[in-house]
Amino acid sequence: MKIATYNVNGVNGRLPVLLQWLKEAQPDIVCLQELKAPQERFPINEINAAGYEAIWNGQKSWNGVAILSKGYEITEVQRSLPGDPEDIQSRYLEAIIDQMVICCLYLPNGNPYPGPKFDYKLSWIKRLKKRTDELIKMELPAIIIGDFNIIPTPFDVHKPERWENDALFRSEVRKAYEELQKKGWLDSIRTLFPEEKIYTFWDYLYKAYDRDAGIRLDHILLSPYLASGLKSGGVDKHVRGWEKTSDHAPVWIELEKDQ
Repeated sequence: MKIATYNVNGVNGRLPVLLQWLKEAQPDIVCLQELKAPQERFPINEINAAGYEAIWNGQKSWNGVAILSKGYEITEVQRSLPGDPEDIQSRYLEAIIDQMVICCLYLPNGNPYPGPKFDYKLSWIKRLKKRTDELIKMELPAIIIGDFNIIPTPFDVHKPERWENDALFRSEVRKAYEELQKKGWLDSIRTLFPEEKIYTFWDYLYKAYDRDAGIRLDHILLSPYLASGLKSGGVDKHVRGWEKTSDHAPVWIELEKDQ
C-alpha cells in the first residue's frame, strides 16, 4: 500500500499539478494540506474522476485538509483536534481506512516568534500529543501524516544557523517532535534514509529549488503496530519543479500490512 502526503498550496489553483501527480504516482491513500478552499469549493468531481474517494475539511482563504483513498472505504472519525472547542481552524482530519487510523494534519506555522501565533502552535502540539498518546495506549495501527511545520534537526534544513529563532525550528517544537518518536512514533522517511539530505519544501524566493536550499517539513509517522511494515519511501522532488506547482513536494511510503 502506497501512502502519501502533499501540501498542495491551493487545491483549485494547482489542480492540474495534483491530478498529474496522482496519475503518475498512483498512491492508494493521500493526505492533502493547505486546500485554501471553502468546503463547497473542493473539486470532488475531478478527484472522483481520477479514481479517488475523499473526505475534506475546507476553509475559506487558508488551511484545509483532505484524505483521498483509491479502492478503500473511508470512515471519518473526527474533523478537529480534540481539546479546544473554540479552535475553528481547519487543520486536522482523522479517518479509518483499511483498519488503520489516518491522522491528516496541517500543524500551525507559528511565526512570528515570539508571539500569539507561536503560543497557538505550542498549544496545538500539546493537544496533538494527547491524541497520539491515546492512539498508542489503544494499541491501534495509526499514521500521523502531513505538514508538521517542524524541522526536526539541523540535518533537515539548509543553513540551520539562519533558522534558530524561526517557529519551524525553535527548540520547543523540535523537542516535541523528538518526544513523539520516544513514545514510539517512527519517522518513516528518516528511518529509510538515515544519512541522506532530504527536503520537502523549497521557497519560491531566491531560486531555493534550483539551489536545493530546502527544509524537511512534511512527515509520515508510524505507530509501533505499523512500523515493521515499512518497506520503502521517498520524496517526489521533481514535482516541485513543475510549472505552477506547490512549494512543497509529495512525500510517500510503501507499507506492507500484516494480514
